[in-house]
Amino acid sequence: MRVVRQDVYGGPEVLRVVEVDDPEPGPTEVLVRVHAAGVNPVDWKVRAAPGFFDHTPFTVGWDVSGVVEAVAPGVTRFVPGDELFGMPWFPREAAAYADYVTAPSRQFARKPAALTHLEAGGLPLAGLTAWQILVDTADVQPGQRVLITAAAGGVGHLAVQIAKARGAHVVGTARAAKHDFLRELGADEVIDYTAVDVAAATGDIDVVVDALGGESSLQVMPTLKPGGLLIPVTGGSDDEIEVAARDQGVHLALFLVEPDHVGLEALAALADAGQLRVEIDAVFPLEQVAAAHERGETGRTRGKIVLAVDQTALA
Repeated sequence: MRVVRQDVYGGPEVLRVVEVDDPEPGPTEVLVRVHAAGVNPVDWKVRAAPGFFDHTPFTVGWDVSGVVEAVAPGVTRFVPGDELFGMPWFPREAAAYADYVTAPSRQFARKPAALTHLEAGGLPLAGLTAWQILVDTADVQPGQRVLITAAAGGVGHLAVQIAKARGAHVVGTARAAKHDFLRELGADEVIDYTAVDVAAATGDIDVVVDALGGESSLQVMPTLKPGGLLIPVTGGSDDEIEVAARDQGVHLALFLVEPDHVGLEALAALADAGQLRVEIDAVFPLEQVAAAHERGETGRTRGKIVLAVDQTALA
């Protein structure tokens, strides 16, 4: 099978497609023929510098949409031919940039009927991030005010829709050119962060989903009402942010997404109910993976970048 490998850290040019033996599923695992694999910021961060994996060579990628090729003993949820999607193994190596992936069956869910493989391939990591932040961590309730930074991005555009499905009043930040897109997704207010001070433009926010982290968290923290909740999507923090949160009387939750078939099933139900769409910014064949990373690193994408691993995903 084909798989994207890298032997050294560096820019997109270190990514190369090689041929290896097909993997074999172990007990409770499924073998999935990958039709589409989403490209996420964590992918190029892992590619660029040591710190995430402690070995080389390795393969980045966690988003998968495909078809069950085989099941190992212990699997009761799927049979060969089933269409599924998932984010297996995160944060361990899943090697999703490949023709085949093996992983525990309970790290997948049935692909939403309403989505193509390309759309479903862009959903798991970003969708689970948004779901686990808004539902499992923040428990967003109807009428609460939720601020989402970088709202037109991969996590952001899904978070807007999930928050709306929960009955929240959604405020999103993005450049002016993306405001109509966010309104289509259901955003109640949109703010051009390049033109106005976000903290001055809104206030009394209950939950901030900060897709950028770092300095952005400090800038949007004043929007929160006392006792409000700030969740940086990146999961990282530093002493300055933690001190600022204490001083302003707000809560800070450090977050890392994890595989979760229950969350995937909830996302699939929203998609099939017409309440969740996956915006595709660009599609690349597996052999053009370096170009996909280059596009992602511009920071100007709308929605998700996806690799069409199996060309039938384009049909």
